[in-house]
Formats: sequence, C-alpha cells, structure tokens
Amino acid sequence: MKIKEMMKFAWDNYKQYALGKNELRPLTKNGHIGNMFGGLRGATVVDALDTLYIMELEEEFQEAKTWVEKSFDLNVNGEASLFEVNIRYIGGLLAAYYLTGEEVFKSKALELGEKLLPAFNTPTGIPRGVINLGSGMSWSWGWASAGSSILAEFGTLHLEFLHLTELSGNPVFAEKVLNIRKVLKRVEKPQGLYPNFLSPVTGNWVQHHVSIGGLGDSFYEYLIKSWLMSDKKDSEAKKMYDDALEAIEKHLVKKSAGGLTYIAEWRGGILDHKMGHLACFSGGMIALGAEHGGEERKQHYMDLAAEITNTCHESYVRSDTKLGPEAFRFDAGTEAMATRLSERYYILRPEVVESYLYMWRLTHDVKYRQWGWEVVKALEKHCRVEAGFSGIRDVYTTVPTHDNMQQSFFLAETLKYLYLLFCEDDVLSLDDWVFNTEAHPLPVNHSNFKAKASVQ
Repeated sequence: MKIKEMMKFAWDNYKQYALGKNELRPLTKNGHIGNMFGGLRGATVVDALDTLYIMELEEEFQEAKTWVEKSFDLNVNGEASLFEVNIRYIGGLLAAYYLTGEEVFKSKALELGEKLLPAFNTPTGIPRGVINLGSGMSWSWGWASAGSSILAEFGTLHLEFLHLTELSGNPVFAEKVLNIRKVLKRVEKPQGLYPNFLSPVTGNWVQHHVSIGGLGDSFYEYLIKSWLMSDKKDSEAKKMYDDALEAIEKHLVKKSAGGLTYIAEWRGGILDHKMGHLACFSGGMIALGAEHGGEERKQHYMDLAAEITNTCHESYVRSDTKLGPEAFRFDAGTEAMATRLSERYYILRPEVVESYLYMWRLTHDVKYRQWGWEVVKALEKHCRVEAGFSGIRDVYTTVPTHDNMQQSFFLAETLKYLYLLFCEDDVLSLDDWVFNTEAHPLPVNHSNFKAKASVQ
C-alpha cells in the first residue's frame, strides 16, 4: 500500500541520517535536535512507534523499540515544553505499551511522567508551560502574555495523565488534571468562551483572545475525548464540551459570502476572520461529539462538521500544490486562502486528513477517501525529496521551496490518519480507542478492559 511505503521511506531515511536526533532534515541529510524537548532525543522514534506497529512494518518497529530500550535517556537537563513532551513522548510510549504489552514502554512513560510533576507546583495547580527535566524548575513561556499558561497546553494533559495513574496505581497524575478541570469550571467564562491565557498564580484569564486553532485547539478535543475514553461516564467533561461548543457556535462560527462555514478567532469581542490549519481538526471533533445528542442535535452537528471539513478541503483545493496553508482568511473577497506570505507554508500537518478520517468513519461518504488520496498525491509530488519528506514554504507555487524538516508528527499523525482512512473500521476502532492529540491511540476504559489489547 502506497501510504505504508511512504512511512517506510520516512522512517528509513530518519534511521539512516538522523537516528537519535529529534527530526530528520531531509535535504541536508542530517538530524535536528531543537529546544522543545529539553534534552530528550528520539522524538521521531517515539512518535513513530505505534504507526510502524499498526502498519505491520515489523522490522522497523523492532529498530525503534531497540532504540527506546538501549538509547533513550531520560536523565537530561534542559527546558522542555510540558505539552509537547506529554503529547509526543508520553502519548507515544503509552500507545506503544497498550498495543504491544511491552513493559519497556510503560516504565519509560511512568518515569517521564514523574519528571513532569514539578510543573504543577503553582498557587493554583495550573502548570507552567516549560520545565527543566533535570532540576524540576518550571516557568512560563517568555512570549506568553504576562507569565500566563496556555489553554491548549494545560488543557491537553488529561487523557495521558489518567492512564499514568491507571498504570502506576499512583493517584497523583489524575489528581493534577482533575484539579485543572476544577479551576476551569470555577473561573468565569466571557460569553461562555475559554480564553487562551490563564495565570497559574491567580487562576484568572490574562486576556480575552479565544481560538479554536493554536493556543486553544486541543483543550476542546480533550473534553469530548475524556468523555469517550471514560466509556461515556465522565459526564462533567461532556457538559463542559457541550457548553463550550454552544458558545463557539454562537459567537465564532460564521458563513462566508461564498457559502463556506468557518470558525473565526475572537479578540476581546472583535472577530478576526481567519482560520488556522490547526483549527481544521474541529470538523472531526464535532462529528465525534455529535453521536450523542438527540437525533436532531446529532444531524445538526454532523452537518456543521461536514461544512467545516469542506472549508478546510477548499483551502487545499484552492492552492496550486493542493496542500493547504498554515492559515487562511475570509475577508476582502478572499476566501479560504492565505493572504500574507508568513501564512502560506505547509509543514506536513495532519489536522485536515484527521477530519477526513473521522468523517469517513462516521458517514462512509466516499468523498473523504477521495480527498485523502488527493493529499497523498500532493505529498508525493511536492513534499517527497530524495531522503525523506519536507514541508514547503509556499503552497501557492508549484516549484516549492522546501523547509528541510521532516516533522515527527508527519509519522505519528499525518501518515497514520491517511493509512487508517483506507483501512477497515475495525483497525483501531473508535469504539475501543481514543487518539490523543498526537494521534497516539489510548484504550477506552471499558470496565472489562485488559491492557494487552490487539489492534485488529
């Protein structure tokens, strides 16, 4: 299968030129470490484990597992993003453990989880965004508004931390994330919306910028997924999700002159009519959450999900490469296109194909497979280079400049979602698995659930 071949190509080149570094730089054929993971290495290895396993790339999976056993060092010193380490490393290790039952993945996940706990030592228990994995010192991102924590970061720990408690028997992980939820329930929401910045000291919003794209996105996703992962027992999460979605629909969902439904951003009551690629996960999320109203509500949300997914597809179709830009606008006669150069790049992001997968699984409308195949062809044509896959700097030119970066999430998410789009529904069935925001599958907590679950 083509997508399996793409995964093998991405992995083989990473292994040859960058094994142990965080990402492959495919044009210069070397590795990149970056400063997001605080001295941790092998981000691509950990992100790729479950995809290799699901695709039955057995030899490659063994190579990755061996690296984790022999070379993955957690005794590091450096500034790590709590959010990125959680979704990529902890999520990747947990999924690999649940798929294979191999103890090494569980023990590494728990050991790394312990190192993240000092970030929660704040007056409110809302964690700071950056932690030194060696010293346990934590602080807020320099660029974040007035020492605040970011909604999408502290709101995207819940799924993984519940599993850390489940596997370790140590309640501390669950307590940390349940406390975050308590703070968020208590704080006043302007118009029912959740702004993107919250002070970990006072527990108040720092400014009123609301976005379903970056900074806000996966908080909403983890509310509905917390409910699904609890086998629909966590009614608090469901209610928070329903209320948030209602406010989003009331204040942020708009229809363009050309009839495209999009989700705008909100700055203190003023709308910015732009949608980021990251916000394109929301079609899939809304479809996933639609199951569960009455028939009329369900149809309403399935329609909304289909409209948003269609808008994101339009952002791909309207570009010369048939890949979508980082952000696209709806103003001054422009629809679903990037206007400024700084928003025209595509870095192998998964959110649009993620929504295609959910829409396919929940409707079986064949157009979603066709749309997915358009992306496969575009990736092959414009992003595949001699030694891997690279992002491109401008989707509106067919002679693209490559950015020389094969992101780890390309292997974790983009290729996994594309592969699953063409699989039978029982491969990682949505009844039994919930994907974390890095596409790492975590098991639904059916009361009869056994840790060693098989993929098929």
